[in-house]
Amino acid sequence: MKPLVHLSKISLVLILVMACSSNPDTIVDLKTEIRQNLSTLDGQFAVGFKTIGTDQQIFINEREMFHAASTMKTPVMIELFKQAEAGHFSLDDSIEVKNEFRSIIDSSRYQMDINEDSEGELYDLIGQRRPIRTLISDMITISSNLATNILIEKVGAQNVTQTMRYYGADSIKVLRGVEDIKAFEQGLSNRTTAFDEVAIYEKLARGEAVSREASEEMIAILKNQNFNEMIPAQLPDDVEVAHKTGWITGVNHDVGIVDLPDDRRYVLVLLSKEAESRDDVLATFADISRSIFDFVTK
Repeated sequence: MKPLVHLSKISLVLILVMACSSNPDTIVDLKTEIRQNLSTLDGQFAVGFKTIGTDQQIFINEREMFHAASTMKTPVMIELFKQAEAGHFSLDDSIEVKNEFRSIIDSSRYQMDINEDSEGELYDLIGQRRPIRTLISDMITISSNLATNILIEKVGAQNVTQTMRYYGADSIKVLRGVEDIKAFEQGLSNRTTAFDEVAIYEKLARGEAVSREASEEMIAILKNQNFNEMIPAQLPDDVEVAHKTGWITGVNHDVGIVDLPDDRRYVLVLLSKEAESRDDVLATFADISRSIFDFVTK
């Protein structure tokens, strides 16, 4: 019987250790838990977390460069609001829906493939006009690539990057729209880091992206996000998340602002690349998001 008793004691210790590790008491413990969660996955990952006001923060691989995927659509939205604020156009102006764009390599024409887009209804409106504000919503909430290319052509990719530099995102590269295959083949893709994403979303969260009014309007758009498998997945219904996802093969991102019922806010950035299992990444990112929420609200 003694070996069994000894084994039971070991099991009890393990259970207690696991219980403690799932309820970190300090920011250092929380960071350790996040690292442990990520270590169960194949791939490369980065995390950024920062509370607004108290400035608690966690950074893991924050300077590692990742393909931006659709996370670049938030900087495009910010640039649109910025140029509208400057009087270059109104967000209520209409713009023609088209499906013809030029490569940044040689200005050759290319078209978007509806089968590679996350939505298809906008393609039915080619040749018609649609308000810029509506296209922004399409770009963010349903991640329309066609809307993105129309809008990035409107404001200019270089201007988007320049504004992000001004906001403290010192490495992000917004070079082009979506499906510019010639640029992709030459290694010219939109890039980002967890550090940059935190800088961008912190500006939004503090009401400093363009203006307080513009920041809150953009946050409201981000809260209408249709893809909620990561940051919001395990959070209570009364928690609002203003976020933008992005995914391509091996890449799954979610970046945004978490609004708590008591009016506190924090920024959370989850980036991945070279990941074999999308399902595993989504589940682990949801777990990490919940762990951070539990830590902040305990």
